[in-house]
Amino acid sequence: MNIVVGVTGGIAAYKTVHLVRLLTKGGHDVTVVPTEDALRFVGLPTWEAISRHPVTTSVHDDVAKVRHVALGQAAELVIVAPATANSIAKITAGLADDLLGTTLLATEAPVLIAPAMHAEMWRNRATQANIATLRERGVHLVGPADGELAGGDSGPGRMAEPEEIFAAAQALLAPGDLVGVRVVVSAGGTREPIDPVRFLGNRSSGRQGAALAAEAAARGAEVTLVAANIAGDVLAEVRHPAIRIVSVGSAADLADAMKREAPGADVVVMAAAVADYRPVAVSDRKLTKESGGVPAIELVENEDIVAALAAVRRPGQLIIAFAAETPEDEAELLARARRKQLRKGVDLLVVNEVGWERGFESAENAVHILGPGGADAGAASGSKRAVAAAIWDAVQRVR
Repeated sequence: MNIVVGVTGGIAAYKTVHLVRLLTKGGHDVTVVPTEDALRFVGLPTWEAISRHPVTTSVHDDVAKVRHVALGQAAELVIVAPATANSIAKITAGLADDLLGTTLLATEAPVLIAPAMHAEMWRNRATQANIATLRERGVHLVGPADGELAGGDSGPGRMAEPEEIFAAAQALLAPGDLVGVRVVVSAGGTREPIDPVRFLGNRSSGRQGAALAAEAAARGAEVTLVAANIAGDVLAEVRHPAIRIVSVGSAADLADAMKREAPGADVVVMAAAVADYRPVAVSDRKLTKESGGVPAIELVENEDIVAALAAVRRPGQLIIAFAAETPEDEAELLARARRKQLRKGVDLLVVNEVGWERGFESAENAVHILGPGGADAGAASGSKRAVAAAIWDAVQRVR
């Protein structure tokens, strides 16, 4: 989606850098339009680096392309974060004395503002009247929060956190086709302990599963994310009031959680990378060289969680599985995927090729989606959020 992020002159502008990062990682094309005052807090090079687009504050740049109007016309969403008391007053009055003002007047896209100011300014009757007017015009608000403000003050006026603004933006952009749907998504990689220090695991970061959970929530679903060893920075990107997170460690932990959560779900997505094997015995003490010789680790096969869920699913419940393969070519990739889909008895199977530099631990992905009976249900590539959107589109086509 084409998003314009307006930044006005408040100290909270530093938080907007993270917001822009979340939006770009979510697969959106982001243009930052700061005011001159905003550049006193965060410089132009930072905005250009994080958005990957040239940045200007002037209506006189790129005149041939009528930039001061074109940005608003092309936008599918305009966000103003932070929105200071002054900028809110200017938006209400329809002033267009800079590029952000002209962009807001020229757009017909939804507008989302994240107010940020001192508590007294937020409570002022003029500000509240402006907010009321903007709401009547259909402008969307997120925040402000009640908390610590600049200068040591505290009260209402703190800008909403970037993750909350991101979730609000996604909700405005999403089709809303999962409202009322209960979803359970597993994500991350299981770890099978060898001793108190070591484990058998895999390189899954959990980003694709987390993106699936975030996209489902943005579309209106009630989501449970069963997270297997997902890093904190990945989980921070899926903070959403509609997402409940259940943390697990091993394949057995994941199986228990999924069997507990899946029965009440309309759609179950097994995106976690589950270890196929676990040690038969787990040492209570760290295995050391002093023990003598090379330790032999006997393995036993873990339960096939997704097959178990598919075997007992209730009528109407959809189950989606993932497969990560290292094939010789695309034909072998799809052949393996179809065999796995048949063996596990799932409705859809998403398969991707993995390797040392693709799939795992990457910001992007490329997948094939197999529908009922192994039929080709599409392919998707790009950011993991963009891939997540394509997967949910495929799910909706078979629901």
